[in-house]
Amino acid sequence: MIYRLIIFLILNFAALGLGSFLAGKGPRSEWYEGINKAPWTPPGWVFGASWTVIMICFSIYLAYLWPSVENRNLLIGALIVHYALNIVWNPTFFYYHQILAALLVIIALTVVVGFFMFYYWPEMRSFSLLLAPYFIWLLIASSLNAYTLIKN
Repeated sequence: MIYRLIIFLILNFAALGLGSFLAGKGPRSEWYEGINKAPWTPPGWVFGASWTVIMICFSIYLAYLWPSVENRNLLIGALIVHYALNIVWNPTFFYYHQILAALLVIIALTVVVGFFMFYYWPEMRSFSLLLAPYFIWLLIASSLNAYTLIKN
């Protein structure tokens, strides 16, 4: 179990790191500082703290899910899609300033996390609640992205 947890922690935080790297200056860019942001946009430190908690919870969830899944190909495919969407959102939004495309990416990521949460519920039961912070955060992030699209 501990080895699976370490592997998923590495994968999850590596995906976050790669996405941040590909975002360029990200939230510190002139572009981001100059756009209209939602009034409910949290302070910058909340993003780092939230993603840390989310990825720890997701890693624990995956470490428990892995041995209980019969169709590993489906799980691996869902993880690949998840990682791709998670990585791609940052440069789409922050580097390329493609707000609509970023909104579509984050909505797709929300659907994928919802898939994990509900499809694997029979195997995971209450462990699926570990995904609640991720799912809720993605809903909030989607609303922030949508506000940015509408107001800019």
